[in-house]
Amino acid sequence: MKTLNILSGGAAQGLVRSLAPAFEAETGLGIAGDFGAVGAMADRLRAGVATDIVILTAALIATLADEGLVLRSSIADIGRVETALAVRAGDPLARAEDPASLRTVLLAADAIFVPDTKASTAGIHVAKVLAQLGITDAVADRLKVFPNGATAMRHLAESRDKRPIGCTQSTEIISTPGVVLSGTLPPGCALATIYTAAVTTRASAAPQAQRLIALLTSTDASGLRSQAGFISNTTS
Repeated sequence: MKTLNILSGGAAQGLVRSLAPAFEAETGLGIAGDFGAVGAMADRLRAGVATDIVILTAALIATLADEGLVLRSSIADIGRVETALAVRAGDPLARAEDPASLRTVLLAADAIFVPDTKASTAGIHVAKVLAQLGITDAVADRLKVFPNGATAMRHLAESRDKRPIGCTQSTEIISTPGVVLSGTLPPGCALATIYTAAVTTRASAAPQAQRLIALLTSTDASGLRSQAGFISNTTS
């Protein structure tokens, strides 16, 4: 089967997968590519990896448009995604209503599963929050860093630690079996990121890429976006 090639932040993986059957039925194309840390995906595009569509943070898409790597006319926002806490299915939920309680929750964990703290949106933010809370050194030996949030959540699900916790984009938590969304980060530590899609300037299937963007952003897909963890940009 011919495929549409995609490079995407891990936050959009669940949503893309949910729409893949409808896209394939309409276009005859499967969807192939990589989902991972947004910085790494952008660098792969810059390196010349054959790609028809990218789904990254709005800021990164704007930069790629300035670099001439995506078609500015094709850019469309999918929605906002919040950075959140995760626990294994069956474990008590970890609630953090303010920075102080978040600090307590993180210090109580014997393992903290996170995505790449240098290339992923959530991972970079986690590193900032740990520094903000003054516990970077205290939890350094408990921090378990993986290439992307989906991988981190899979390892959290399989963890045999006594009190593990995870922190990544809510969409990656929702789409991973064996883990449960425990709550978003509290005010003062929260992060909501807009994810945006665009057709690449070297796309070999530009019309089909534009069609996938239309499906991802359509009113008909609003329920799927919500289920996947995306929040409308108009929501306060």
